[in-house]
Amino acid sequence: MQNTNKPNIPSRLLWEFDHDSFDFKKSYKIVIERVLERGNLDNWREMIRFYSKSQILETIEWSSQIDEKDKRFSRLFINSDFVNVV
Repeated sequence: MQNTNKPNIPSRLLWEFDHDSFDFKKSYKIVIERVLERGNLDNWREMIRFYSKSQILETIEWSSQIDEKDKRFSRLFINSDFVNVV
């Protein structure tokens, strides 16, 4: 059974935070931004499983860390079925 309180995101993506006490729901923008920037396909799948599509798209628009090319790719990927390809 998967933990619904926090996603299975590697602590290396959030290296400066205490992974055990980190509030994944409250700080969703930080998590989503890190996964978009540095995560692998499994991390993306977990992000999509845990967070809503609207939270992910909101974070893409909000982020000043992600450049416009990566924002376009992220929007395309999130709105596609590519994440489900094995």
